[in-house]
Amino acid sequence: MGATRRQLLWAGTGIGAAGLLAACGGGNEDSKATAGSGGAGEPRSGGTLRVGALGHASAITRDPHGTQANESDYLILALVFDTLTVPGAEENTAPRLAASWESSKDLKTWTFEIAKGAEFHDGSPVTAEDVVWSLKRLRDTPSGAARLPGIQAENIRAQGADTVVLVSDYANADFPLLTRFATFVMKKGTKDADLAKAPGTGPFKLDWFRGGNARLVRNDRWYGPEVRLDAIEVTMFETPQALANALLAGQIDLASNAGAVAARTAGSREDIQVLRRPNDMAMPIVMRTAKGSPFADVRVREAMRLVVDREAMVKQVLSGYGTVANDILGTGDPEYAKDIPQRGRDVAKAGQLLRDAGFDLSRTYELVTTEDISGLADSATLFANQAREAGIKIKVVKQESGAFWEKTWKSGDFYTGYWGTNDSVIFFASKTMVSEAGQNEAGWDDAGFDAAYREAISTADTEKRAAALKELQQIEHDRSGYLLWGMADGIDLAAARVRNLPKLPGYGRVQLEGVWLR
Repeated sequence: MGATRRQLLWAGTGIGAAGLLAACGGGNEDSKATAGSGGAGEPRSGGTLRVGALGHASAITRDPHGTQANESDYLILALVFDTLTVPGAEENTAPRLAASWESSKDLKTWTFEIAKGAEFHDGSPVTAEDVVWSLKRLRDTPSGAARLPGIQAENIRAQGADTVVLVSDYANADFPLLTRFATFVMKKGTKDADLAKAPGTGPFKLDWFRGGNARLVRNDRWYGPEVRLDAIEVTMFETPQALANALLAGQIDLASNAGAVAARTAGSREDIQVLRRPNDMAMPIVMRTAKGSPFADVRVREAMRLVVDREAMVKQVLSGYGTVANDILGTGDPEYAKDIPQRGRDVAKAGQLLRDAGFDLSRTYELVTTEDISGLADSATLFANQAREAGIKIKVVKQESGAFWEKTWKSGDFYTGYWGTNDSVIFFASKTMVSEAGQNEAGWDDAGFDAAYREAISTADTEKRAAALKELQQIEHDRSGYLLWGMADGIDLAAARVRNLPKLPGYGRVQLEGVWLR
C-alpha cells in the first residue's frame, strides 16, 4: 500500500483526522518533540526549506491522479496541486480549493463552491469545468471508484462558473472527508504528455524537476493564507538511513518520516528537533481472503492474528515509537474500537484453529515485503519468528518497490502493507474493504460488512451511525484479511531553525505552506 501511492491517498489518506488516540508506551518524549510546531519569535518571510523524502527511482510519477509509491512524489504534487479539501485540526475536513460544501437532505447530492480568487499558476482562473474534468479523469483511473466512492463520471457536473455538483449512487454523509487526498485539480484538457509542466493551483509552483528531486517556488497569487517561504527544495532518498544522515550532516532542513531508529540517534542533538505524531502509520499484514488462497478460511486468518506478539512487535520493530493495534484500520476515528476487546496472543488456540481448518503446516508460506519504509521488512521477519511457535513456516521475501506494487499489491496471498495516514474507519472501509473498493488489498467480499458500511455512511444520526460503526468494526476485527498489529508514530527530524511544522498525522505532514525559517 504505498499509502503515498494511495494519495492517502493517501492520503492520505494519506493520510489528519479528529479524535486521535494518545500514544502509549515506549519512545522517549523530550522537550524537543514538539519544538517545530510553534515558533519562537514572530514569523518571518524568506528562505528555502530543504526537505528530504523517501522514494525510489523506479517508482517516480508526475501524474497527480496516478499511483504514487514515493512519498517524495506525493509531497511535490500536494504543494503544486490543490485538492478540494484537506485534513483539518479542529474538524477532520478543512476547506481548500473548495471553500464550502453542502449536501441534499438525502445525503446523495453534494455541492462544492470553488474558493474565490483561485487561479492556476499561469494566471487563468479555476472554473467549475476544470474541477469537473479533473474529477472525471480521477474517476477513470484504475482506483477511481475507491477515490470517489459511489460517484459515477456522468454524475459530476458544473453548475455555473464556480459550483460543482456530484450525485452519489447512495447516501454518503462522509463524502467531503473522502475528497482530501486524491482530488487534485488540473486545467481542463491537460494531456498526459504535458503533466510534467502542467500548472497547478497550490501554494508553490514547480521551478524544476530532475530524477525525483525538485525545486518549488512560492506562488504569490495563491488564494490561501500567506506563504512565507521563498522556495522548497525536495530531495529524494532511497533509505531512511540516508535520509537521516543527510539531516544530521546539515544537507537538508527536514527529514520527512525518518523513522524511530533515526529519532533515537538524533535524540541527543540539541540542534535537531524530533517531531513525533502518535498513530501516524498503519503497518498491517495482508492475507488474501479470496477462494484459492491459503488464508481463505476465516479460522486461518484468526489464527494468524492470535500468533502475533503485538507488544514485542511495537518494542522491537518500532523501538517503542508506536502503539499496539487491534486489527481494525481507522485509529483516527472517535468511535474507534469502542467496546471491542483487545486481541491478545494465544498460540495454543491458534494451533487448534489451524488444525480445525486443515491448514497445511508442512508447507512454507512466503510473506512478501519491501523496504519502502523503516521497519517494514523487520516486522515481517519478527512475525515469521513468532509464527514458528505455532508450527507455521514462513519465508520472508523482500521485493523491490516497483515490482511489489506492480506484481504483489492487491493480488498476493500474504504480504506486508502500510498506510501512511491516520484516518477514520469509514475512510479505510471505502478505500480497502468494501467489495467494490478499487484498493481491496485482501480481495475481501463480505455482504455483512458492505451492509454495515452503507448503514454507517447513509445517516447523520449520531446513535444510528455509532451502532453501524460498531458493527462494521466488529466484522473487520473478526473476519477481514488484515492483521494490524501496531500503529507507528510519525517521526520527522528537523533543524532547529524550522518553525511551524504541521502537526497532523499521516499526509497532513505534507502541508508545509505554513512553515517559516528562524
